[in-house]
Order: sequence, then structure tokens, then C-alpha cells
Amino acid sequence: MIIGVPREIKKNEYRVSMTPPAVDALVSRGHQIIIETQAGAASGISDEDYTSAGANLATDAKTVYQEAEMIVKVKELFPQEFDLLREAQIIFAYIHSANNPEETQALLDKKVIAIAYEDIETNDGRCPLLAPMSEIAGEVGFLMGVYHMFTTSGGSGILVGGAVGSDPAKVAILGAGNVGLGAARYATGLGSDVTLLDIDLERLRDVRQTMLPRIKTVYLNEYNVQQILPKVDLLINAVKWPPRSDEHIVTREMLKLMKTDSLIVDISCDPAGAIETCVPTSHDQPTYVVDGIQHYCVDNLPSAVAKTASDALSNTSLPYVLKIAEKGWLKAIKEDIALRRGLGFAFGHLTFKPTATAQSRAYTSAEEIIEMLE
Repeated sequence: MIIGVPREIKKNEYRVSMTPPAVDALVSRGHQIIIETQAGAASGISDEDYTSAGANLATDAKTVYQEAEMIVKVKELFPQEFDLLREAQIIFAYIHSANNPEETQALLDKKVIAIAYEDIETNDGRCPLLAPMSEIAGEVGFLMGVYHMFTTSGGSGILVGGAVGSDPAKVAILGAGNVGLGAARYATGLGSDVTLLDIDLERLRDVRQTMLPRIKTVYLNEYNVQQILPKVDLLINAVKWPPRSDEHIVTREMLKLMKTDSLIVDISCDPAGAIETCVPTSHDQPTYVVDGIQHYCVDNLPSAVAKTASDALSNTSLPYVLKIAEKGWLKAIKEDIALRRGLGFAFGHLTFKPTATAQSRAYTSAEEIIEMLE
């Protein structure tokens, strides 16, 4: 199969979807890899690194899209990429279609096969291509919170681990999934006073007994959130929220409970999501203030550590790329239920139900697609 890797065009996105070891693994099995020049530069990977691994270089994205049977990228597609797509081309990336009607329409119109990293899910509920980025996002989100608490960054001037004679910062983390645990590991490691909230008591028990015994665990409900908000110096949201929901964990009204020099870091960055006042921001303009409370809502935190994040993404996506390349997408999703759950679009059909629901569109299951094409 001919596999293409274009350079990412999202603002402040520095990751690359495939590193030289992955290129080498695919080329050794007879596949052809086309990399857009400078695609890996921001991740510390030169064009020469790719050619040494067996890749061919293309000077522009148009060439990559024209020649490749499968496009492997990091972030969702943008308008300038829509016209480069062609029918039956495979797109493998973080697609996030539910909150992006324009992208959804383009993927339907172009009749591509699109498989979303974030929706691949095993029978035991693991999301193998989301987990490494989630962990990194939690860790980076906490570190960004630390930085923006500095006086020189307009913050409270509190050092998260405290000092002799001065208390550590009180950190509350909403959600005990991979994102929340990434933040909690770093927070406890730096000596913060950490409270982790979640609705899954078994998960909290596991965290306290086997993972982070020093951490405080609290059931996540409105009453407990309201009790914690007046005390917190840094509030981190790690809860992924349903698109276009009218409910929130922290409402705008609840900001009045918080200290005026406290900081919210929303790692999930769902617009008006778990944090009602969340509006996604970028690395070059990361913060804004609502009712006196500083918000940090950068929506691609792993990009801040592009080298590490690119390595992690490439390593975890490679087995799926190999499976699709060697078996074809249809056979691959038939044999692998986790991969099948990631199928979002196929020949003009929308096969991801949350997007269909959020955008009031017709839904066709992956199983129906398989039956149609057999």
C-alpha cells in the first residue's frame, strides 16, 4: 500500500504521525511511504532521517494526497485539505467529527474511508490510541498550570510544592481517567495537595490503594465540587464531555465560589463542556479571564512536547497501520472489533453514532457497511 504522511497544518501543531522506525517497519514489509518535506522537523526528525528509513519525499501536500492510498496524520482535516481527498481514500487520524460539521460534510461528500484514532476501543473499554496522548496531555496540562500560577505569568504566585513554612498548592482534578491520572502523578510528584474526583468509586479505590496512595479521593457530584472550589488554587478538568450538552460540572455561576487568583486548566477543552466557560485556545494565546478567574484551555497540549508525543503516537498507531495496509481496511475492521469501532465514514455514510446524534444526521453502522460491501 502507498501510505502518505502530510505536514500538519493546524496552528501550533508540531507533532508528526509517523516516525522513522515506523517507516522502516512498513517499508520492510513492502509498503511505500511518502512524507511531505519538513513534516517531522518540529519533532526533531529531518527529511534525511525519513529517507534513510526508506521513505520517499514530496515537496507539497497535494502530491502526498494524490499518490497515497492511505493518509496517516495527527489532527483532523481542515478546509484547505478537503479538495485533496478522493473517493475510497483511507484517512487515519484524530478526526473529532462530532464538534466539526464542516469536516463531517467534507468526509461524506468525498466518500472517503475515515478511521478515527480516538474512537478505536477494545472490549474492555481501553482506547489504545487515545491513552498515550491523554496521559501526556494530563502531564503537560499540570505543568502548564504550574507555569501560569507564577507571579510572572499573572498567576497567584504559589509554588505547587510549597516551601518550608508555606503550604503547597491545593490542586483538584476532575476525572480519574488517563488524563486525570497523568496530571495527578505529576502533581503528587511535585508535592501538591491533590484531590481527585470521579463518579467511579472503584476507580478511585484503585487509585488510592494501588497507584497514588497519598492522594485524596472524592466522589464527583455538584455538592462536593462546590465544597472544593473555594479552597482550590488550581482546578484541572480531565473529563471528556458530550458535545452540545446543556449541563456542566462547573457552571459560570460557580466561578463566584473560587478565589480570584485561582486558575482553571481545562485539558479536555470541550467548548462549553464540563467547564461551562471553556473556550479552546492556542499555545500562543493560551489564557483568558472570565469573572476574574484565569482559564487555560489549549486544545492540543501534547504538541508542546512534540518529540515525545510523536514517538508515542507512532508506536501505538503502527500495529493498526500495518493491519490496514496488509489486509485492506474492510478485512481489517471485520477481524478487529476495536478498529471497527473507529470507523467514522465510509463511501458517503456516517458510521459514528455520536456525530450523527450531535449533528442530526443519518447513521449507518459499521456492520451494515460490511454487509453492503461483501
